[in-house]
Amino acid sequence: MSVITDDKFVFQASGAMEREDLFPIREVSRLTGVNPVTLRAWERRYGLIQPTRTDSGHRLYSLGDIEKVRSILAWIERGVAVSKVSKILARTDSVKSVSPLIPSSRIRSDYAQWQQQVADAIGDFDDMGLDRIYGQIFSSYAVPIVFQNILMPLWRQLLQRQQEFGQTSEWLFYDGFLRSRVAQRLLLKRDSPSRRLLVTAIAGQCRELELLVTALFLSKADVGIRLLTVGQPFDELTLVCQKVKPVALVLMSNHAPGAELPKRLNKLAMSLDCPLMLAGDASDLMQDCLAGSSIGCLGNEGTVMSQRLRQLLAGSLDT
Repeated sequence: MSVITDDKFVFQASGAMEREDLFPIREVSRLTGVNPVTLRAWERRYGLIQPTRTDSGHRLYSLGDIEKVRSILAWIERGVAVSKVSKILARTDSVKSVSPLIPSSRIRSDYAQWQQQVADAIGDFDDMGLDRIYGQIFSSYAVPIVFQNILMPLWRQLLQRQQEFGQTSEWLFYDGFLRSRVAQRLLLKRDSPSRRLLVTAIAGQCRELELLVTALFLSKADVGIRLLTVGQPFDELTLVCQKVKPVALVLMSNHAPGAELPKRLNKLAMSLDCPLMLAGDASDLMQDCLAGSSIGCLGNEGTVMSQRLRQLLAGSLDT
């Protein structure tokens, strides 16, 4: 769990909830930039947040509530209407279940401790120290957990900090480090000519690291990965697929889809000799409008992506 203070990131472990772990609405507003009127509206009108109440009726927010506020903001910035955010958060929560044998608070505490070590190395621009911690994390957790629960949340927080406060150097240092390490992992995945998956992004709808991480998740489905760089022209994908002859084409998008995107995707799918699939946040947002089409939605969670890809390629999952 994390709180952004005025001068640095502070990661707080979540054990049993105590009184000092709760924040009044004015502090939540300061930490997130969302004014109290909006926070109350999200609670009353949409049920997005459910703070606890004091005996006198004052709202108190947990660290989990603060994280949820930031998630809501991220979806709104991607163009999602606030009225639809609740459904998206429910879908996201459904694939983040944890083992009942280990308390979730203990898991979050472990993640927070690793994040603090990574944040300290970033703050010192210590590439050797960061590389050492990176290796230690991978010795403890599977690839999807490492990126989704430890490394990428910190990457997004640094990106947000860069956008809000103009502090760019730490994010650039961390982004460059992760891109190089994920690219190395993808190179170790042999490009099987018989089962080659073509992965690219819809132009302008994700950053390079997000595309690389998605490709890494998909490589767990026992396919060779052929990655096209960010900026690949949409209208030239049919020609590329004719040359590469992949088992499927996966498009990545982390933005809210525009009104024309379903039509463009269906048109593209009809021109391909291979299945078309959508990954990332957009695939969750478009599940309803793509229902009944030939386009497969892989989701935005690492383990789910690889499972759905295997099932779609085997013909055992309806698009």
